[in-house]
Amino acid sequence: MSIFDIEIVLIAVVTAAACALPGVFLVLRRNAMISDAISHTVLLGIVLGFFLVQDLSSPWLIIGAAATGVLTVSLTSLLERTRLVKEDAATGLVFPALFSIAVILITRYAGNVHLDTDAVLVGEIAFAPFDRFILGGLDLGPRGLWVMGVILLVNLAFITLFYKELKISTFDEGFASALGIPVVLVSFGLVIVSAIAAVAAFDAVGSIIVIAMLICPPAAARLMTNRLEIQILWSIVFAIVSAVGGYVLGGYGPLWLGSDYSVSAAGMIATISGVILAVTAVAGPYRARTGEPVGS
Repeated sequence: MSIFDIEIVLIAVVTAAACALPGVFLVLRRNAMISDAISHTVLLGIVLGFFLVQDLSSPWLIIGAAATGVLTVSLTSLLERTRLVKEDAATGLVFPALFSIAVILITRYAGNVHLDTDAVLVGEIAFAPFDRFILGGLDLGPRGLWVMGVILLVNLAFITLFYKELKISTFDEGFASALGIPVVLVSFGLVIVSAIAAVAAFDAVGSIIVIAMLICPPAAARLMTNRLEIQILWSIVFAIVSAVGGYVLGGYGPLWLGSDYSVSAAGMIATISGVILAVTAVAGPYRARTGEPVGS
């Protein structure tokens, strides 16, 4: 593998791990589809950021995307707490509404701009190394690797600092409230770090990897163990295997099969994560265990 390939793999690995960490708690809280919502609604923030600065390379586009991710989480949470709709229905109301507004704005006012929904949503991890982090004239590597590295550290710090609160509130909100744990703040903090990770990864590699890594590795890890600590480790392992295996098979697999054409690395990474989930669903130690609390 070339240096270029190694940089892509490193970006994929760091991104996958950064998304898988909060994904463990999202899956356990049955809130995994918020990742799908965020990965689509950030398009509205990108569009509004472009209208503001008229520059596709401006950091305001990412700031707008992050703000829209937070808005998505906030609106979903507000709708859910009205008790008029359940959480899945709230997500289903907010995400199509914001995404539709973005598509309408692009179609109506940005038809001549290189800003189409397919390119923005699918992304291409192979282009990530071209965006370099230059400091004082020194090339420090891909910008996406640095950004996702910081996000990974932030997620690790959040889970480490609030592990007890996250664990208790995930499995028994009533008991957590009785202990004085601010359940709402902990839950909101979790989805906020998830939104930030999703937006940062969205910018680096596109939404396909974001959705796959937030859901598939944690879901597969749940089928491997009944201990939360080990589940987090399994989730990271599955995320790394998906990232490395997906890129290698996407870039070199067709050559082994006698084809001159590679396939989408992002698509193959998502596919490998899905295959891992399917295997654990069939052969995982806890595939048939129901009703047993995690972490016991």
